[in-house]
Amino acid sequence: MGAAPVTQKVLVVYREAADVEPYACAIQAAGAEPLLQEARPGLKIGSCGGLLLTGGSDVDPSLYGESPSPETEPPDPDRDAAEGALIDEALARDLPLLAICRGMQILNVHLGGSLIQHLPTAARHVRRTPDKSLPAHRVAIESDTLLASIARSEYWEVNSRHHQAVARMAPGLRVCARDPEDGTIEAVELPLRRFVLAVQWHPENQALVDSGQRKLFESFAASL
Repeated sequence: MGAAPVTQKVLVVYREAADVEPYACAIQAAGAEPLLQEARPGLKIGSCGGLLLTGGSDVDPSLYGESPSPETEPPDPDRDAAEGALIDEALARDLPLLAICRGMQILNVHLGGSLIQHLPTAARHVRRTPDKSLPAHRVAIESDTLLASIARSEYWEVNSRHHQAVARMAPGLRVCARDPEDGTIEAVELPLRRFVLAVQWHPENQALVDSGQRKLFESFAASL
């Protein structure tokens, strides 16, 4: 009788403990094991097979050469530094990386991009309801991208609660989804890597009720 398959672990980095459970549940439902760690200096991916960056507060605008706008939240330099180091480790080791909301923003900034500190259309992108899985708007998915191969659809209906977004794209990143109404970049990927995908919405809140969003986590887990 053969040995049971080893369940791969995913490092899930967070700051707000109250918000981390949906990420853990989505990873578990996809067949991987979440290792939950609060962002802190010196944190390593170690023996985990992949990295998941979660949502949270705004990235420090000084990292992309700007002063904070009135709407920008106070910086969290320890988290920015910890996640930047983890991104470097994941890319150096070609480990799968899934980045969500703030995770997409720190990925873009760390690789040399910048952010819109407050979207003119923020009201369209900040929908806070008791049911966090409810869609707020749709995204148009670019053909011939990793996201397109997962979604197998031109559009997805997604939830949303972000007031910032990618401005200048980091070198090497590719847009793979936009809001079709205002053009906001909603997902990016890093081609030629095993799996580096970042989305601006919160699929962890939709994965248990939406088969499309579940595919994101299943594809991520399958790449470990």
